[in-house]
Amino acid sequence: MNLDQRQNAMRPSSFQFLRNTHVTMAKKNFRGRAGKRGNRDENKDGWTEITRENAKWESYYRSQNIIPDEAEFQDFKKHCQETLPLTFRITGSKDHAEEIKQIFKERHLNHLQGLTFLGEPVKQPKPIAFYPNELAWQIDVSKSVMRKDENFAKTQRFLVIETEAGNISRQEAVSMIPPLLLDVKPEHKVLDMCAAPGSKTAQLIESLHSEPNPTGFVVANDSDYKRAHMLVHQIKRLNSPNMIVVNHDAQFFPKVKLHDEFVKFDRILCDVPCSGDGTIRKNAQIWNKWSLGDGLGLNPLQFKILQRGIDLLEDGGRLVYSTCSMNPMENESVIAHALRKNKNMKIVKVQLPGLVSSPGLTTWTVVGKDGETKAKGTEGFADELYPPTEEENKEFGLENCIRVYPHQQNTGGFFITLLEKAPKEKTEEPAKKKFKPTTPAPEKKEKLASATKDNVEPFNFLPSTHPDLEKCWNFYGFDKSDTQITEACFVRNATGDPSRIIYLSTPIVRDFLSANEEKLKIVHSGIRFFVTQRTDLDCPWRIQAEALDIVRHILTDSNPRVLNIGLPLFETFLKEAFPKYHELEERYPDFIAKAKALPHGCGFIKIPREGHEDLMYPIWIGTSCINLMLAKKETFEALYRVFNIETNGSDAYKQTPNGPGKKIQGTNEEVAEATSEETPAVVASEDATPVPEEAAAAAPAPTEA
Repeated sequence: MNLDQRQNAMRPSSFQFLRNTHVTMAKKNFRGRAGKRGNRDENKDGWTEITRENAKWESYYRSQNIIPDEAEFQDFKKHCQETLPLTFRITGSKDHAEEIKQIFKERHLNHLQGLTFLGEPVKQPKPIAFYPNELAWQIDVSKSVMRKDENFAKTQRFLVIETEAGNISRQEAVSMIPPLLLDVKPEHKVLDMCAAPGSKTAQLIESLHSEPNPTGFVVANDSDYKRAHMLVHQIKRLNSPNMIVVNHDAQFFPKVKLHDEFVKFDRILCDVPCSGDGTIRKNAQIWNKWSLGDGLGLNPLQFKILQRGIDLLEDGGRLVYSTCSMNPMENESVIAHALRKNKNMKIVKVQLPGLVSSPGLTTWTVVGKDGETKAKGTEGFADELYPPTEEENKEFGLENCIRVYPHQQNTGGFFITLLEKAPKEKTEEPAKKKFKPTTPAPEKKEKLASATKDNVEPFNFLPSTHPDLEKCWNFYGFDKSDTQITEACFVRNATGDPSRIIYLSTPIVRDFLSANEEKLKIVHSGIRFFVTQRTDLDCPWRIQAEALDIVRHILTDSNPRVLNIGLPLFETFLKEAFPKYHELEERYPDFIAKAKALPHGCGFIKIPREGHEDLMYPIWIGTSCINLMLAKKETFEALYRVFNIETNGSDAYKQTPNGPGKKIQGTNEEVAEATSEETPAVVASEDATPVPEEAAAAAPAPTEA
């Protein structure tokens, strides 16, 4: 008996969950009006009973013959009834991904060996076989056990700290597959059509940043405005200037242009809305809610989104269609319909090393809500629902679709198909059409969403010669010919003048946003580059920590505002707020002498480390003290990663040199500058992307199927 069986052995056919766990699940699919919970039966002890059985579900999938062997089908069903193991992914685009992996191996793997739960041994965590470079891991306990069992507390804290810092993403193993198959390159234009909550989008962005200074971009779209803001929260952790978040109905996503030409995307992810029965291990309500009509009802919408994706795909480009459903009505049926209509599309046969999967179905039955099989031609059942003919099967190659079942690698269920559009023949006309500023004649009647000026903040790009930018270039030693940075700064306010924040994108993102400002409902783009501070300084703008990776090549050792320090002084800065010069001078005379000689304002510390990447962080150089300009979560992460010092949310941010709770000495202005953390409070006056309170309360948590 394995651990999952042991966890469920106490209640063989009826499973109980703590109310809080159930409510968290309910947010995703069963949110009611005004935030009220959907109807469910609860007993007086506050527990909800869910029977992990559904006769219609079992009968339906037996009739579809998704798993012909009876013994294997029983194994499949048993895994569907068990809880899902915890999985996470280390951010691959970060230089320190290998360091995070080694920390997990050295500080946690041994600690997780020899543990038991309910009397059964817990399997040792293992890397996910199909994910490259051991950057994704599986721990064979549920999320609720990880959160509540003291044996896992140390690892749980590690996951929380690194997730908040953007170094780790909590994501189901199967949802990692679609971005891997897309094979995104740094120069690609990428569209994620149904992006929220954002774990797959994050993977796409990481792939784009597999090399320095990518020239492509990722457009992440979601039809729900609140979920689009939650998407922003998820992917902002990656600090990428190459991403754009928009809010459109995917089936009507507008045509876009670049450099006065209509443009299409090199890579598109269509992870469409679905019935979600592949998540049945995580969302136990599906056992009660699943019905025969789910797949039939979603099929038309899924096809429309896929068709729109095909229309927006560049010749020779690739598109992944995926669902977290096992129903052929939502999967092979949709793909077959698309291949009938688009003769220039084909399924790409692909193998992901280490992935255990099953081939796509080439035949299936159409079952009505009454449980009866419906023959082709039955009123109310479109011909497109039905399996292909023998001739079509030879042409389509549906067996090259990928089906992942829970029992194969202890995952959720998933369906993935990689499609490719045929390249244009050289003798034909160029695919791109010149955009004309005058009103064009309608090419065809398409109901496409468009942006309106009353629901988006403006994106006003600044010339590199703007006086405020000139101050920054001169103060920080920027090369004005580095147009990747100097020509991609913008503000988000009606005046178009910098007042509080200057954002950074890239030249291609600038051109894309400028060309589509009338078409796209843009929720977010770019990263915070400069935030204004005191106006009496040579340069009132300080560089944000989130922009350091982008401009780090400019901040070399020859730059006077970059101060090299050792680990002991770095630890002091992490633990103490605004230490005074005179308190540090005896131990670090050279550092203090250099700091005092610099004009007051933002500077940087660089911490060389043997065997690991060098670290760099912004500091505030005041008249009598210095402060490390890091948000609390990043401070906690640095303490843990570099010094193996564990903290939690209840710990004080920093201790003052005078002791906890004692008055801080220094001028009011200096203290205000030295304690300005990079938190939403600093940028609330202008930042257009904070999640509205009602959105934060009502939108689903950023978990991924």
